[in-house]
Amino acid sequence: MLAAIEKAEILIEAMQWIRRFRGKTTVIKLGGSLMENSAALDSMLLDVVFMETVGMRPVLVHGGGAAISRAMREAGLEPRFIHGRRYTCEKTLAIVDRVLTQEICQDLVNRISRHGGRARPLHPGTEPVLFGQRIRLCESNGTQLDLGLVGEVSRVDCQKLEEVLRDGQIPVIPSIAVGPAGEKLNVNADTAAMAVAMALRAEKLVFLSDVNGVRRRKDDPQSLIPSLSAREAHRLMAEGVFEGGMLPKIEACLETLAAGVEKIHIIDGRIPHSLLLEIYTDRGVGTEIVRDQPGETQPIAAGEVPAEKAAPTAP
Repeated sequence: MLAAIEKAEILIEAMQWIRRFRGKTTVIKLGGSLMENSAALDSMLLDVVFMETVGMRPVLVHGGGAAISRAMREAGLEPRFIHGRRYTCEKTLAIVDRVLTQEICQDLVNRISRHGGRARPLHPGTEPVLFGQRIRLCESNGTQLDLGLVGEVSRVDCQKLEEVLRDGQIPVIPSIAVGPAGEKLNVNADTAAMAVAMALRAEKLVFLSDVNGVRRRKDDPQSLIPSLSAREAHRLMAEGVFEGGMLPKIEACLETLAAGVEKIHIIDGRIPHSLLLEIYTDRGVGTEIVRDQPGETQPIAAGEVPAEKAAPTAP
């Protein structure tokens, strides 16, 4: 009986959050070691199906860097990175396209179906929703760098996404965009997720990471910061608290908040049901970053992405 009562109390605690976020859009970025852990991936996708079942509108955006590198080596190609971005020639792009769309995306759709949900793959091989342009980088001396077919998202087809969401389906979007001439472009999954969240004016953007959230001390899980305002995040940046890969991620989060997204979560996707624990419980399990004054933010026009948006490592 006590166990049953505890379960009922958990449902009551979740009810306030379910009611609050019903009908709201949440963009979830999948990547990193989560994509390599079948059990953790299934746990997370079950959470996503639950979210859709209780009225939220989840949108999945994914990369697959480790799988792409494996496939390249199997094909006799050595992965090469320029300033953290994967150089993408025609042969590499063919591998990126196959791994992301035919393998990973289809696997995610199949897993969601096994959990009782309905998912729809949205990419250049089915129905593209990400459109962009090639990235142009220059060295400090002005020398232009050739990244090959690497791009950044400049437009998101919100009309198609809204159609899929209204039909009760979960959009699954690999990080591949269509360029001006109809060519495919390799896009970083983090920035693709940011672009989708900004364009849809999502309630939440969730990064499923390999760490438990934002920490005051990089190597100390106990120094987790459960909640940060944009103002506090700026202060901690100025104090040098954020190191390594967390610094550009925080900068990207602040840019996304400024574009109209209400809240960003960074959580450890390897924890079973971390997505539900973060969204539907009072305490959560990761870090939430929120805007200071939501009413004063000037969001961008629907479907548009700021031209100056950064584009870090492509998958």
